[in-house]
Amino acid sequence: MSNVAAADRWLPWAVLWVGVITAYRIVMLAFDSTDLFVDEAQYWLWGQDLAFGYYSKPPMIGWVIRLSTEVGGSDAPFWVRLPGAIFHGATALILAAIAAHSFGARAASVAVAVAYATLPVVTVGSFLISTDTVMFPFLALALLCWLRVLGGAGWGWAVTAGSALGLAFLSKYAAAYYVMGAILAAIFGAQARPSWRNAGLGLMAFCIVIAPNILWNLVNGAHTVEHTLDNADWVRDPGTRAAFNWAGLAEFFGNQFIVFGPVFFGALLWLWARLRGVFLWFSLPIVLLVCGQAFLSQAYANWAAAAYLAGTLMVVPWLALNHRHWLTGSLVLHGIFAATIPLGAIFAASAAPDSLLERVYGRYLGQTAFSEAILTAAQRDGVTAIVADNRDVLADLFYTGRDAGLPIYAKPRAGRARNHYELNHSYGGTQPGRVLFVGRNVPDACNPSPTKLEHPAPDQRIAAYVIDGTCWGDP
Repeated sequence: MSNVAAADRWLPWAVLWVGVITAYRIVMLAFDSTDLFVDEAQYWLWGQDLAFGYYSKPPMIGWVIRLSTEVGGSDAPFWVRLPGAIFHGATALILAAIAAHSFGARAASVAVAVAYATLPVVTVGSFLISTDTVMFPFLALALLCWLRVLGGAGWGWAVTAGSALGLAFLSKYAAAYYVMGAILAAIFGAQARPSWRNAGLGLMAFCIVIAPNILWNLVNGAHTVEHTLDNADWVRDPGTRAAFNWAGLAEFFGNQFIVFGPVFFGALLWLWARLRGVFLWFSLPIVLLVCGQAFLSQAYANWAAAAYLAGTLMVVPWLALNHRHWLTGSLVLHGIFAATIPLGAIFAASAAPDSLLERVYGRYLGQTAFSEAILTAAQRDGVTAIVADNRDVLADLFYTGRDAGLPIYAKPRAGRARNHYELNHSYGGTQPGRVLFVGRNVPDACNPSPTKLEHPAPDQRIAAYVIDGTCWGDP
């Protein structure tokens, strides 16, 4: 069957299902009552100053948010988060195209699209905006084009694959896992070995696309590399920092049954054990590497998310052919989760304390109100600036206070900057006038005058003080 005929069979149904899911998410997002999370607010701030790199991540997410807010003419949370649902919808359709090319059956292609669009990690990534979300469509496109190269397509597909992977790398450095996957696939399977010309063209295109970010890191003290090493802190000093963290490994591994879904991850483990197919090398090594990171230090549940593009292509067609009832049950379970999460976000702000909604969405609530209280206190006390020593507080202050007309700074710090705010918005410490300091500790020599504020997280113990702007001196 020709590719055109195959597309005629699966494409309309895939577009219909993915379109319905995406439209639902966008409508729910319009009524979302949660605050931007600390990372989302930081990504928004990056987009206000377009660059080829930022403190902790490559630049694509800042560019995407800037584009979305410019198109919408608004910096409201809806426009900051909108690309999430759209990017995941695009990824679902690209994966369906890969399934159609690899397996041919309409049912498998449509099931892949729906399965991906309703994965738990995708549902959360459509409710928030994250670097994973921005990376996924480029990563899926790179995989699609590379499979065409392996199938005998011309050099143009190799260049497109390398370029798409470069764009994925500019979204999140985890895209580099796919370079490793392509190499491993070529080592262990003759059918996954491209010609030297196509391999070279793909690699050259990849290097050209990522070059601006590499140069940015070289010019700016490799801040992003340093932050990456902070996350994998055992690399700096394996003798003292590496440890056998069995609990961390168990927690990370167990969380994968939530990230990918219990049936899907269980099926993926079974298929990995059989060590078959090219998709194996774009999924298993990623999870193994992050398991190693979790064992030696720690790893967040989403750090292996790149594995589940190829993982979906392994699991869903196999379940559709061999265990259709398990596939149906998983799609229903994931569909309920996909419908509930954005719906709950609408009512989260009015949830009673200690209610289920408050426990689920609590980390996305209260920070805007706290920032508004800080801004009100600053205006009431007539200070010339606000200084804070907490990244979470700074992230939302910059976003919530974007139109307040009051300078916001990070507390001055000696040594290497710990975050974007200390790097780019550090207080000089010598400006005259009074400032409002928000944080945990302020020197007694500053003669602090407390201002009562209540942080949404009681364990933070963050207070506010009016102090002399010259009291810190040089950090």
